[in-house]
Amino acid sequence: MTPEQLPIEQYDDQLAEKVTRLTSMMSVFNVPEVEVFRSPVSHYRMRAEFRVWHDGDDLYHIIFDQETRDRIRVDSFPTASELINRLMPRLIAAAREQHVLRFKLFQIDYLSTVSGLIVVSLLYHRKLDEEWQQAASALRDTLRAEGFELHLIGRASKTKICLDRNYVDECLTINGREMIYRQVENSFTQPNAAMNVQMLEWALDITRNSSGDLLELYCGNGNFSLALARNFRRVLATEIAKPSVASAQYNIAVNQINNVQIIRMAAEEFTQAMNGERSFKRLEGIDLTSYECETIFVDPPRSGLDEKTVKMVQAYPRILYISCNPQTLCDNLATLSATHEVTRLALFDQFPYTHHMECGVLLTRR
Repeated sequence: MTPEQLPIEQYDDQLAEKVTRLTSMMSVFNVPEVEVFRSPVSHYRMRAEFRVWHDGDDLYHIIFDQETRDRIRVDSFPTASELINRLMPRLIAAAREQHVLRFKLFQIDYLSTVSGLIVVSLLYHRKLDEEWQQAASALRDTLRAEGFELHLIGRASKTKICLDRNYVDECLTINGREMIYRQVENSFTQPNAAMNVQMLEWALDITRNSSGDLLELYCGNGNFSLALARNFRRVLATEIAKPSVASAQYNIAVNQINNVQIIRMAAEEFTQAMNGERSFKRLEGIDLTSYECETIFVDPPRSGLDEKTVKMVQAYPRILYISCNPQTLCDNLATLSATHEVTRLALFDQFPYTHHMECGVLLTRR
């Protein structure tokens, strides 16, 4: 399979294989039937990153084969959004024609939205100067005249030049309600927008008629916190990355949500605070005892929850766990299943045509 081809006719089979594999992995925990959420079969990724290959007068996007590390030329990429695919040839042609734009350009990163906005980062192995900025500004203006709502960024060692801004504002409709999410380039955002909507709506469904407050760890830009806020009295959420916290604060304001509080700290630090092991200035003025959190939501990195955090989340009657690595989820469930049972299980096909699986579980106290 080349980057210009997707085995669309095999989609149902590959999804069925994932369902079988996840069911087998989770069978020891006596789980309910898997709820399966399909991805679009093409143009599902809102993000794409390519290396740039210089071949004489030619210039093109490349990716590397994960097994052989062979270089593969990419002129179109149906995995990525249609907007990225429309922009790719125009951007590479402009860079090919202008020495100041192509000289030591080694990577191009795209971040698009279903709202039609896109931010592109050009990465260089050289210092960026005024000449580059003028050429990049002219390129941006040309592409905007062609209908691309584009923001352009130049990156080099210890240098970042934003011609306008380094973010896009995504607009998603979640259960009939429009939600705006600021997404900053080079920060984590959900890559598959259609699947993100399904994940949010599933989380809303299983938390409907919830009592008390919600605690969320690893909240990112508030993707889940803000959508779930309508189902809870209050939401207390933690995130360590500064750009994500800033985006979350903006998203709270622009969506006019008044019951979400974001704290900038790592999940491990918050666990220490909750256990009374450490005090943090960042928690000054926040009365943790005023929250009556009966549900905790976690969406950890691939490594899963650390041992102390696993024990901390066991204190909550309901645990909503989104995982991008079912193996570490199972590792955590080995402990969590002593106090909680899995009452809902979902497979979200975030990454079609790969072995990767994203899943969600709701655990309720026994």
